[in-house]
Amino acid sequence: MKGDLPAKALKDAVANMKASLAESPKDIATRTASERALEVLIPAVPEMVGGSADLTGSNNTRVKDMVAISANNYGGRYVNYGIREHGMAAAMNGMALHGGIIPYSGTFLVFSDYLRPSLRLAALMGERVIHVLTHDSIGLGEDGPTHQPVEHVAALRAIPNLNVFRPCDTVETLECWQLALEAKDRPSVLALTRQNLPQLRRNNDADNKCAAGAYEISKAQKSLNNGEAQVSIFASGSEVSLAVEAQKLLAAKGIAARVVSVPCMDLFLEAPEATRAALIGNAPVKVGVEAAIRQGWDAIIGSDGIFVGMSGFGASAPYKQLYSHFGITAEAIATAAEGRLKR
Repeated sequence: MKGDLPAKALKDAVANMKASLAESPKDIATRTASERALEVLIPAVPEMVGGSADLTGSNNTRVKDMVAISANNYGGRYVNYGIREHGMAAAMNGMALHGGIIPYSGTFLVFSDYLRPSLRLAALMGERVIHVLTHDSIGLGEDGPTHQPVEHVAALRAIPNLNVFRPCDTVETLECWQLALEAKDRPSVLALTRQNLPQLRRNNDADNKCAAGAYEISKAQKSLNNGEAQVSIFASGSEVSLAVEAQKLLAAKGIAARVVSVPCMDLFLEAPEATRAALIGNAPVKVGVEAAIRQGWDAIIGSDGIFVGMSGFGASAPYKQLYSHFGITAEAIATAAEGRLKR
């Protein structure tokens, strides 16, 4: 009822899964990575009660053997809320306020508009509720612009006392889940992909790198420019892998670049100024990459920084075609960075 976590069980569950991922990497969508994380977290944290707004098969929020609550069985740990995001989020707030329960649930990120009033109240009240918001960008593809969120991540980041996590791979997804559970005094959002992503983190890191909100995921090559980065590329979620590919393209042209993953801009902006400055670094060219609007990124890349992302709504097509159509590619990142260096 105090809201304390089973510290050892949680720590062991995370450590064991990290060890497994280091041994057998998983190139999967982060919504699937979230399901894999829940498979180890739910047994470790019995207070967790899940659910979805009639999108369980898409949100991956119900793991095997998880019994649904029904009129005949109140002993389950999963709620079929139906298509009612606002009511779902309000009910989750009530559970958290009561105590003894850590509620989480899922819907599409674009539908966060429906639950926003309740999510804002959770932030205002400082309640631990966790929203799994999948299909997080134009990367969802053929459902088209009505379902493709472009402004929603920025809109959610604007809510005070809310952590918006957008992990880049399976390991980051696990770490973001851990941080959401540990955030006792605020709600969290996990913005997750429909499309598969490569597992970039392949070492068995004991520490939670996402805890700082951002970290250097790929250093500049020591053989280029004495290891001093000429370009810093900052990205979140599915675009981190594009940033790493752009880093390779720039290296082939003799340009030293580094890549910083930004899984939680909110946590990063809360860090001390010296910490932020050290991570942002002194590279003359700074690039932000996110399949969403620019709003919020100037705090990292500066008002004169390059932004590769969206400036309008999406379109209906397979996601790879969409990324190419809107210029969110490794080649576009590298070309923009190289062009700025030559100015």
